[in-house]
Amino acid sequence: MKSLAKKGQVFDQLGALGIGVATLVIIMAVTFLVLAQTGAQAATLDGAANLSDCGSTACNSTKVLTSAAATIPAWVPLVILVAIGGLILSLVAVFGKR
Repeated sequence: MKSLAKKGQVFDQLGALGIGVATLVIIMAVTFLVLAQTGAQAATLDGAANLSDCGSTACNSTKVLTSAAATIPAWVPLVILVAIGGLILSLVAVFGKR
């Protein structure tokens, strides 16, 4: 009976992983939308056609934030693979005790 409880906990972690990934995707989408709108407004206030043409402090800050935030999605697959690997190892540990 104790083994079934551990198996259920391992499978429950899959749901938590899915919710975490969905939350991360939503937060990143909102972040990129806010940065795009901020960059467009900064470029408009500076009199430039787009963000790459303007040189004000607001434009430069938005460029730096956008490039810094753009590196985060590259790490998401690695984080997901590590989490799934941990779940697989825990499943092997639970089922391997037989």
